[in-house]
Amino acid sequence: HVQLVESGGGLVQAGGSLRLSCAASGSISSINAMGWYRQAPGMQRELVARISRSGSTMYADSVKGRFTISRDNAKNTVYLQMNSLKPEDTAVHYCFALGYRNYWGQGTQVTVSS
Repeated sequence: HVQLVESGGGLVQAGGSLRLSCAASGSISSINAMGWYRQAPGMQRELVARISRSGSTMYADSVKGRFTISRDNAKNTVYLQMNSLKPEDTAVHYCFALGYRNYWGQGTQVTVSS
């Protein structure tokens, strides 16, 4: 089993930055990839970014050039650096891990004011 604990959400003005963190514990060796989804009110959950065990990354088109996902293997932690934030980035952001099954964090709110 894998536990995920997120931190770093909050309220920021448009153009600002936030960094989300997701610390994993438990069956770490089973994890193949980690990343972030987000869900805005009334919308479907969408993939924001993911990073594989090897370090390869992928991003949603809407965040390319603004967001950067990275990982610190020594700390079993994944980060999402979010720059040039826009009001449309407002959503609950969920960390996930792909292992024997999909694991989810509790979610952290990101609110971008215009």
